[in-house]
Amino acid sequence: MPAWISRDEALTRLGVRPQTLYAYVSRGRIGMQPDPADPRRSLYRTDDIAQLITRRGRGRRASAIAESAMTWGEPAIATSISTVVHGRLVYRGEDACTLSGHMTLEETAGLLWADSEPVVFAPKPGGTASEGGRAEAFSALALLAANGQPSLGRSPARLHADAAAAIGGLATSLGALPGSRPVHMRLAEAWSVRNAGADAIRRALVLLADHELNTSTFAARVAASTGAPLAACLLAGLSALCGPRHGGAAEAAVTVFLDDAVRLGAADAVALWLTLDRPLYGFGHPLYPDGDPRAKALLAAVECDEAVARLRDAVFAATGRQPDIDFALVALTRAFRLPPDAPFRLFALGRSVGWAAHAMEQALTGGLIRPRARYEGPPPVDEDS
Repeated sequence: MPAWISRDEALTRLGVRPQTLYAYVSRGRIGMQPDPADPRRSLYRTDDIAQLITRRGRGRRASAIAESAMTWGEPAIATSISTVVHGRLVYRGEDACTLSGHMTLEETAGLLWADSEPVVFAPKPGGTASEGGRAEAFSALALLAANGQPSLGRSPARLHADAAAAIGGLATSLGALPGSRPVHMRLAEAWSVRNAGADAIRRALVLLADHELNTSTFAARVAASTGAPLAACLLAGLSALCGPRHGGAAEAAVTVFLDDAVRLGAADAVALWLTLDRPLYGFGHPLYPDGDPRAKALLAAVECDEAVARLRDAVFAATGRQPDIDFALVALTRAFRLPPDAPFRLFALGRSVGWAAHAMEQALTGGLIRPRARYEGPPPVDEDS
């Protein structure tokens, strides 16, 4: 799908007069740029037009708007932390992919948390190294949550300290060595990775730090809206992350899709999965019709092995879909021989920074998140019958 289309095509898709199209542009609802082939003509941003068409199709009923907000629909919660706009992931106005070229996760936390003080993810004194994993992460956050203080009524500085301590404990539980160095260095040393591998881990953590109101972040905000301790908010996020429709997608790609590609051949595996109507884990993303920029940024720092490269090319040849961040994490894991569950560990640790940012924003500026359900069960029994 082209990113920009002509005026005539825009008018045809929208079914409006030129004056209406120009009004959309003047209000900032549709992006416009000169046509490089003919500066006298203009081009119009395709995804803006698609969003307008979708909104009009839903109508203006309150129930339709509310329902659409639950699945890749209308924005539902105000935030100044991050957004996805025109195929770019933006952290407080700055391009996340650009930031991943030089920032650490700690520096990214400082940006997302609007914290002027340096952030350090150090575990509590006396912490010991462990191989780490999913079970350890749940246990560490559960213990911190059970003993944590409510997030409501606390100052930003106190909340930042709580968040840094919780993420420090999470990092150790996911395999990072104890200490105060940046977490990507502590992970790289624990996994016996040097130089390029350590830098790729750093890049991945920054790219994963936040992604607007994704499922796990919404779970963290819901918990924060009740005043739950920050560690409990992170635990809510981690619980949502472990599902195969979210952070578990990378592990599914490792254990199933890529194994089939090695066993059957990449092209045959893709054809089989399409025939069986299975989701192609690791490819395509609803927010990025032209390809996930996070995957592009991470794959630029990773040399894909033959099996990974063949699967990437076979999926693109069959469907036109580009790799997403889950696929890039698989490539990173194989390239540097990281633990098999490294995609999940990196996702959980990186995204915990965003969970904390949204939890603190919710605690400081928001109220209770409590939507209503649309009941479709049997009608109530008449007591007089």
